Amino acid sequence: MSAEGGTKAIVAALAANLGIAASKFVAFVFTGSSSMLAESIHSVADSGNQGLLLVGRKRSQRARTPQHPFGYGRERYFYAFVVAVVLFTVGAAFSLYEGVHKISDPHEVESPAWAFGVLIAAIVMEGFSFRTAIKESNHLRGDKSWVQFIRHAKAPELPVVLLEDLGALVGLILALFGVTMAVVTGDGVWDGVGTVCIGVLLGAIAIILAIETKSLLIGEGAGPEVEQRIIDALESVDEVDHVMHLRTQYVGPEEMLIAAKIAVHHDDTAAEVARGIDAAEAKVRAEFPHARLIYLEPALDEAHRKQDQTSTQAAGTESAASS
Repeated sequence: MSAEGGTKAIVAALAANLGIAASKFVAFVFTGSSSMLAESIHSVADSGNQGLLLVGRKRSQRARTPQHPFGYGRERYFYAFVVAVVLFTVGAAFSLYEGVHKISDPHEVESPAWAFGVLIAAIVMEGFSFRTAIKESNHLRGDKSWVQFIRHAKAPELPVVLLEDLGALVGLILALFGVTMAVVTGDGVWDGVGTVCIGVLLGAIAIILAIETKSLLIGEGAGPEVEQRIIDALESVDEVDHVMHLRTQYVGPEEMLIAAKIAVHHDDTAAEVARGIDAAEAKVRAEFPHARLIYLEPALDEAHRKQDQTSTQAAGTESAASS
């Protein structure tokens, strides 16, 4: 993904959430609405999440060390996973607790005009952040659906920001619904119901994020389509007969490791094999610039090996018979 695009989406979300969090806390002070308090904590958690994503991007750029020979690219996956945990523990758990408490001990919403004004303003600001995330994601999404993009993206920042912003917008609508029903009916239970719904929403998003980022954290391959293109690039070199097996893994959002065992012609010299390996690496890197770690192991195909062994045995038998 574009580093500039991902950073732009994170910064836009951070700026929006800081402004929204401050306004929601003010509205909570004036209204006493549990939905407003839940949304305030939600925005604070989101602001912290964007801060963690920025920290992860920064730390992932450190140079390789003997202790970490493949670099620190997975730092971005780790911090994205922490974001999922924070979103659940801080956002979802608190909202569920506050909602249940408000349902068991409802109170009338005071100064509802504050709540309506802040929620509408927050929807506008969150919409701006969501629009920025969508715009930056469209540069990479291509013809994939949004579900496919979130599931298969190797860089975690844009999917995280997209889901956070979507959750924030839906949460604001739920808070607006809860406050409106509480004002219209005069029953503060509706405020608690809206808060519980926000907690359930945040929990669902946190679980989705945790599942996707965990998969990236433990190591994902390039996928069948990309692996086939890698095989085609390797086999386009004259010295490579065919690819015997291939393994790929993303060691960071912008760094892929490729390990392959390639069958070479049984009558090639060592110099020809070495030249072929260099050419094969160059072909792959030309098509996949982020394939920075390529390890190719040359070998004879089993059929060729058996053929050579049979020829050797036959030659030995002839020699023995002639003597």
